[in-house]
Amino acid sequence: MSPVSREVQDKCLIITINHAPVNALSHAVRDGIVAALSGAGSDDVDVVLLICDGRTFFSGADISEFGKPPKSPSLADMIDALEQCPKPVIAAIHGQALGGGLETALACDYRIMDASARIGLPEVTLGLIPGAGGTQRVPRLAGMEIALELAVSGKPISAERAVDAKLVDCISPENLRQTALRFIKQTRLTKRPVREMPVPIMDEAAIEKWSGFARKKLAGQTAPDAVIEAVRASCQEDFLAGLTRERELFVDCMSGAQSPAMRQLFFAERLASKLEVPLQADPLSLRTVGVVGTGTMGVGIAAAMLGAGYDVIMSDANTDALTVGHDRVGAIIDGDLAKGRITGAEHSGRHAKLSKAQDWAGLSACDLVVEAVFEDMEIKKLVFGELDKVLRPDAILASNTSYLDVDALAQLSRNPERVLGLHFFSPAHIMKLLEIVRGEQTSDAVMVTALKLAKSLRKIGVVCGVCHGFIGNRMLTGYAREAGLLVLEGASPEQVDKALKSFGFPMGPFTMADMAGLDIGYANRRKLDPRQFEARAFHVHDQLVEMGRKGQKTQAGFYRYEGGERIPSADAATSKIVTSVRSREGIVPRDVSDAEIVERCMLALINEGALLLGEGIAQRGSDINVVYVNGYGFPRWRGGPFHYADALGLNQIVSRIEALADQHGSRWWHVAPLLRELAEVDRSLSDYSSAISQSN
Repeated sequence: MSPVSREVQDKCLIITINHAPVNALSHAVRDGIVAALSGAGSDDVDVVLLICDGRTFFSGADISEFGKPPKSPSLADMIDALEQCPKPVIAAIHGQALGGGLETALACDYRIMDASARIGLPEVTLGLIPGAGGTQRVPRLAGMEIALELAVSGKPISAERAVDAKLVDCISPENLRQTALRFIKQTRLTKRPVREMPVPIMDEAAIEKWSGFARKKLAGQTAPDAVIEAVRASCQEDFLAGLTRERELFVDCMSGAQSPAMRQLFFAERLASKLEVPLQADPLSLRTVGVVGTGTMGVGIAAAMLGAGYDVIMSDANTDALTVGHDRVGAIIDGDLAKGRITGAEHSGRHAKLSKAQDWAGLSACDLVVEAVFEDMEIKKLVFGELDKVLRPDAILASNTSYLDVDALAQLSRNPERVLGLHFFSPAHIMKLLEIVRGEQTSDAVMVTALKLAKSLRKIGVVCGVCHGFIGNRMLTGYAREAGLLVLEGASPEQVDKALKSFGFPMGPFTMADMAGLDIGYANRRKLDPRQFEARAFHVHDQLVEMGRKGQKTQAGFYRYEGGERIPSADAATSKIVTSVRSREGIVPRDVSDAEIVERCMLALINEGALLLGEGIAQRGSDINVVYVNGYGFPRWRGGPFHYADALGLNQIVSRIEALADQHGSRWWHVAPLLRELAEVDRSLSDYSSAISQSN
């Protein structure tokens, strides 16, 4: 059955698309629209209305078709058919018109938007540029500034802004179809193809502004520069020449290394919320959420829960800390209003849903309580024990632990099947990643509820098993180990940070450690068996902490932070400590190249990830890519550590780890069994899943 239907009503040809879930512009849709337009030349038709059923207008091109042999009509063919239609065409937009969806609307003669709809050109988030005229039509309608904003930032704009920019003719205050039909009756409609509009005026200031944005926010990515070149061409060429240049740049991006990496990540992020073995359980009802601990993490978690519409009760054993934390959440709500992120009604509603509990009993009505106290097992055990006394038997109890044993905490509960880990990333109301840690006894219903919770929080929930550090922090240990050893061998913290920032991370490991607080890792290592980590790699870290240098919060760590600024400056005191540790360990420093720094840190990540994937801690390799891009700053345009490994070749990865074992010893450099197995059969780490393993 075709996803496209047509009817004629009062000489209006109404073309309706219903292609669930998001009306992607698949071949069937494109073919159906072109076929339906063939009837527009009839004397029975004066105008064409293009409208979609379901929850949205066209969400964009069908990216599952990317990389496959093209099928006619292409998106460009369909858009040309709309623009060449002998009768005026009106696009009625609801939900969102993104990418190819907006380009389709721009090929129409008129555009009407539902008041809550949004339009945008997000192709840059897939390492691409608009490829069906977006960089040529938007400047002709709205000017270069809006075109660059849409296509470089990738962020959509509201209906109100779209009308102000002249991208849309009017906003529908009610039923979109009725508004469109009334617009048709009340307006003298003519053909007005955008391609025939004047060449836009060159705006060098806008180019400089968005070039600067790309350098700062999208460093390392090639698509933003291609977007800017394509938009510039709209002012320098006629329409057809501009289209040709846009297409050339689109093909360059499509065939490069970055877009495949970003596209696989797009699919991986959507796959992460699905369990390899589906659960036959219904989610539990969540209305009221308790947050225990009112430090940075507790405040962020409370703000995130309020943003998702939950009632939130904050609790802390320290009354003063509770007051401060409660006020900090209020300040976040106020800031969101001031920045236009929420309406006045939403602002009032969030404040009304936030309350404080002065004692444990104040949390008794909660459906879920998230413990976010200091990362200390004894403190967490105390909190879990007290909560278990007051919570309902059906309430879910979650720990925000970054490293600790969720199963050990579950044993303190009368109902261990209701216990799990919810590892938020700081700041919790902003960071998209949520590690959902399934304990040995966590029930299916609790897991389904946690996945639904992640979706309501607009976070990417990644399920993992119990081990020290789960997915992200367990892998981070190897990464930090190699960074520390490289400094002892001859690199400086500044060189290591610079090399990894050049690779694409937003900051290097030593800047990151200073930001997180060196005392956090120090305290964690004190609780570990010395055989679990390479102590030498952290001697400098430990000495800094023992000198009171805990990072940004004390204005000194590996770097110096003067005047309360967060800008790191190299510190001679750190160099002296490094020299002292080298001497004590009998290490003669050598020259260390940036290439060695990147290789060793990346191989440590990849190998540890393969170990935990083989152990079943992660469900699938693509989940590890998702965790590292969204939680640890791995460059999105490289696709995550496993995509990077697959691109290099797993045989090459195995060979280099073996070489490092020969050079540095095999205590840490032993090839993960799964990595060796996949290399031998030429299979991908990113595509590996526990379900495949079980089926074999």
